[in-house]
Amino acid sequence: MSQTVPVTPTRVAAVRFQRVGKLYHFDCSALPDLRVGDHVIVETVRGEQMGEIAAFYPPEEGHTDYKPILRLATPRDLLLKQTWEAKQPEALIECRAIAAQLGGYEQCKFLAAQYSYNGELLTVLYATEDNKLNVNRLKNALSSNFPARVELRQVGPRDVAKLIGGMGACGIPRCCSTFLTEFSPISIKMAKVQGISLNPSEITGMCGRLRCCLVYEYEQYVEARKGLPKRNKRVRTPHGEGKVLDVHPLQDAVTVLVGEIRHLVKREDLIPLDELEALEKKAQGGCARHESGGCDCGAKRPKAAPTVSEDDDDNLTDADAWE
Repeated sequence: MSQTVPVTPTRVAAVRFQRVGKLYHFDCSALPDLRVGDHVIVETVRGEQMGEIAAFYPPEEGHTDYKPILRLATPRDLLLKQTWEAKQPEALIECRAIAAQLGGYEQCKFLAAQYSYNGELLTVLYATEDNKLNVNRLKNALSSNFPARVELRQVGPRDVAKLIGGMGACGIPRCCSTFLTEFSPISIKMAKVQGISLNPSEITGMCGRLRCCLVYEYEQYVEARKGLPKRNKRVRTPHGEGKVLDVHPLQDAVTVLVGEIRHLVKREDLIPLDELEALEKKAQGGCARHESGGCDCGAKRPKAAPTVSEDDDDNLTDADAWE
């Protein structure tokens, strides 16, 4: 029995299902006329969904399991999507009312109700700190009140901020609501490397988590710090020997205390004393293992002259004597 060989796609489309949502990749080889901004119908684990083409990419080498785009969305599909989207606020209000009537969902915050483009699926997004909360009762009650298939999906604090929107601490709309499609892992170390105050009000976003913008310049700070000495290191400067008090990665400089005076010194004018003294000490000491027959400095030992007997002297050539 012959096996079907998977066909490698020639073009891959990045599709998003929300205005600022994660990108999913589909095979669009069968639709060469697709353009960025077109709406298409695709098959997902949640059934048929309508998405928007965000970009095109060449397929990854060895990756052949892209799902194909089913078809281009028709004017009727777009009209259905608009109709069902208009019903979403009403569905959310009804969902909250049903939850209040059932009781036991006081700790739940219902954020959005989202219909699929054809109204076959209704997804209710909620947030709660009680991860053991049983939502089956609510799901059954909603299924009996709505003709669509109902799903309840729990989201985290950052997704809550993304859905609600609003202004960030910097005074402009939140990054998560305007352009961030995925949330990157963020740690306190990123704030420390950038010299940001660890005051919670300075590094915490509206969601109560570390601000997403901490990751934006982190790699540049790490790269800039590589050529600069750390705090409390002893260095030699044009002003004399001193101790590093502060590091300024973006200026490619450090603040050095020489005597009682502070100086801002550029990287090219710095000589690290600890490393210099260590190298000088090693150079003066030589190789500790040469005398014992070994070597740890990488230098080649001179090749020993061959041992010959007195009878072999007449047969020894000039070339043999230099080996």
